[in-house]
Amino acid sequence: MNIANLQPLKAAYLIHGEEELLRIEAADAVRSAARSQNFSEREVIVIEAGFDWSSLLAATQSVGLFTEKKLLEIHIPSGKPGKEGSSALQQLAENPPEDICLLLLLPKMERLQTQSKWFQTWSKAAIILEAKAVNQSALPQWIKNRLQARKLDIDNEALALFVEKVEGNLLAAQQEIDKLALIHPQGHIVTLSEAQAAVANVARFDVYQLSSSWMMQDTTRLLRLLDSLVAEGSEPVLLLWVVCEDIRTLLRLLAAFKQGKTVNDVRQQLRLWGEKQIVAPKAAKRIGVKRLLAALQTCARVDRQIKGAESGDAWTEIKYLLLSLAC
Repeated sequence: MNIANLQPLKAAYLIHGEEELLRIEAADAVRSAARSQNFSEREVIVIEAGFDWSSLLAATQSVGLFTEKKLLEIHIPSGKPGKEGSSALQQLAENPPEDICLLLLLPKMERLQTQSKWFQTWSKAAIILEAKAVNQSALPQWIKNRLQARKLDIDNEALALFVEKVEGNLLAAQQEIDKLALIHPQGHIVTLSEAQAAVANVARFDVYQLSSSWMMQDTTRLLRLLDSLVAEGSEPVLLLWVVCEDIRTLLRLLAAFKQGKTVNDVRQQLRLWGEKQIVAPKAAKRIGVKRLLAALQTCARVDRQIKGAESGDAWTEIKYLLLSLAC
């Protein structure tokens, strides 16, 4: 976030989203702007189970005797204020205190949560900053932009290696960028050998990243993700559930197409958000109903293997299934 855009500070800011690094950077930008604008007091309130919400409202009644302006940070790690908290937050947004800048920090908020009355009230009264995840297709440019901000460049081979080593872990990616900035002078172009020597393998994956891989027929990335999940000791149960849900989504999508509906017609119902609304229709048409139904039968067999009701290795079966769907 550009601090110049925070001149002057607004009455309230709400920062939420799944990308921790971007949440941290946004909050730091607000704090830095507050310091530069003579907010001489900073108070941090962390909302946990059993919190006395009256103490929050009391903290907004006045600033200190020798303080002109205050930054009041409200951290809700769970993202769920509860009934009493929702009422207090709504009241706060409807009647923002004078000489106090409110900074509300939340984790990733689900769609239903952002539609709550208190969140909608904050949306009208505050500046909303969403820290969206940087997906695999956007990560190369994100890294390149961050390096250029440090007066560095990177060749294509080195960039591809960088992406592979830090995917899914922006905090570590930024640390590696900072490391390169310390090692090399401004104007330097990072080469493949330099990236191999300097950038640690800190990639972090979760099962939901697999969906776009097999739908986009990216078998190289698919195998890398699977190997990483196995190495981390992940259980196949959640992965199998995600795969089944994806297959059912594609079947429902094909049924909707047959009825003359478009992706926009069923996007919300089928949760086709982000890049999924682009890759899912292509995958559904490519794979077809027959293969998708056969894939569901394979999922049922894997489920029995996980439960010990049938012989075979679940991870191997899942790997062959996803590779077949990627073909």
